[in-house]
Amino acid sequence: MPGALSATDLEPWRKTDNAIVIDAYEMNEIDWPLMLTDKRIAGFISKASDGLPESFSCKGEHDGDTVAHCKTMWRKYAVSRELYETRRLLAKAQGLLWGAYHLARPGNPVDQANHFLDYAKPQPDEMMVLDIEGIDPEQFMSLADAQIFASHIKTRTGRYPLLYTNHSTARFIAANRDKYRILSRLPLWYARYKPGIRNVFPLGNWDNYALWQFSAAANCNKRRCPYRVKGALTDIDVNVAPMNRAALKRTWAFGELLPEKPLEPTTDQLDDVMTASVKRGAATEEPKSMPVTVKAESVAGLAADADAHVVNKGDRGTATFLVASSSGTRVEAAQVVPTTAQSGGAKETPANYRDF
Repeated sequence: MPGALSATDLEPWRKTDNAIVIDAYEMNEIDWPLMLTDKRIAGFISKASDGLPESFSCKGEHDGDTVAHCKTMWRKYAVSRELYETRRLLAKAQGLLWGAYHLARPGNPVDQANHFLDYAKPQPDEMMVLDIEGIDPEQFMSLADAQIFASHIKTRTGRYPLLYTNHSTARFIAANRDKYRILSRLPLWYARYKPGIRNVFPLGNWDNYALWQFSAAANCNKRRCPYRVKGALTDIDVNVAPMNRAALKRTWAFGELLPEKPLEPTTDQLDDVMTASVKRGAATEEPKSMPVTVKAESVAGLAADADAHVVNKGDRGTATFLVASSSGTRVEAAQVVPTTAQSGGAKETPANYRDF
């Protein structure tokens, strides 16, 4: 399993043993005979479905579209499906590994999973991928729905898909892996257009990437490109595997969840000190200090409880405590909310918090 390997953290595409994988959508132009002269290319992943299934009956209401426009959209959809099937035949006939991805949008995740399976018709030896572009549920499938999508794929095929996403989304999922117990254990197809990932991995349950998308239109142009694909323009997406072609072939279809690491923080994960103000109210004279329980929750979803001792400073006290964070991830922002305070036997509820 890729998760058992050590991530190659600096330009692994320069290591000629590492397999290269191309991924494309319907608008990428490809000269197949020329592209196939690059013997490092071991696989091809194609965009399949996009969001909810299309419905172009061209009868009745068309949401403001004319019948002519409806027919044009249907032709484009039909051509893209035929292109998908043609590329699959070409790729597999030339010995390339084949995969398909679903671009996840807002909407019913079960319907989207069924749409993907109906469109891609994945075979047991083919990779299946869920593409999550970000965490804004107005633009992309919510992470909660993504878990339903992945589970439905597993129900219908007996295999889980891979997860394709960028660094910030992967980091968010890893930090919230107690909430996203399925997403955080899907093998990771990682998009990051930088030469290295030092101090990035591991991320939660991910010790390594299954694939790393390192080159795309974002960092490839006519003057400079991390990897030029023969027979394709600079907008083609290029990926590297942390293994050679033979090893990639053995693991390509994936389908299993990665092992789950313990969720409990350990002492070596306590790496931030924060302070919280507690309103003392009338209890400002005696005693000079009081115990207080403080709960810290970071925006990344990390959490810790700590007992602190609040010292009287006028009408407020200040608690200083450690905040736990997952290994390799520092808390960048947090709300610190003191819960209750005891003073002279009288229970007080703090009236404020400090937003870090």
